[in-house]
Amino acid sequence: MCALGKLGRWGRTSKKRWRPTARESSGWTHGTVEGGKGMELEVLRDAAALAHRGAQIVADAAREAVAQRGQFTLALSGGSTPEAMLRALAGEDVPWDGVHLFQVDERVAPDGHADRNLTGLADSLLSRVPLPPGNAHPMPVQANDLEAAARAYAEELAAVCGAPPVLDLVHLGLGDDGHTASWPPGDPIAEVSDRDVAVSPIYRGRRRMTLTVPAVNRARRVLWLVSGTGKAEMLARLVVGDRSLPAGLVRPDDAVVLADQAAASALADVEAPQQMPR
Repeated sequence: MCALGKLGRWGRTSKKRWRPTARESSGWTHGTVEGGKGMELEVLRDAAALAHRGAQIVADAAREAVAQRGQFTLALSGGSTPEAMLRALAGEDVPWDGVHLFQVDERVAPDGHADRNLTGLADSLLSRVPLPPGNAHPMPVQANDLEAAARAYAEELAAVCGAPPVLDLVHLGLGDDGHTASWPPGDPIAEVSDRDVAVSPIYRGRRRMTLTVPAVNRARRVLWLVSGTGKAEMLARLVVGDRSLPAGLVRPDDAVVLADQAAASALADVEAPQQMPR
């Protein structure tokens, strides 16, 4: 079981916003933030447990959405952390005929390039599950006119998810600089409010297409996956609602944060927040 230090002590009083509990049998600790349905935090033993738990959450959400609304709309981020989750998801009971898969962001690079998020997504998930071809919606980053391509992707999103689009679940990662999606720290793309898809400047060597803050914040649920000691400081700032981080612009209500023990290592030094952002 993960020791949470000060975070763990918050669980002894209902006056604090975080209310952690511990489950020794499964090896994870869990807490919530008050306000709306609140942000939930689960700390798991390691990256393997993180991947398994993330796959369970996505599969449960897919079954529920298809049963209630006839389809499940999911937007996935790239990076190495979610690939294990996606491989685990391929083994879950998911009604794939009703799933529509979008991208949170994508690097501008050729098809099949290692830098493309779609390359990892195809290997980890798309090649392993019976998703109907028309239900995969990759970002059109090979277009000559990226701004026009971003507008076209927003229209595609609206055609499936309604106007304005409401995704059932958005998966996000957390960068070691506090970025999420493709919202670089200090860049005005995080302030875009008049469209759902935008194109970022060069960031870490590539331009990128990304969902905007409003598009993410309309989602019915947000699932964060955070792994490794390099993310520990940013995770601690995320859970107390630090809006100076791009990641802190994502609303905490209806959000689930899954972290391994390495990423949660700084939570023992976190004090209870006085007010969470709305």
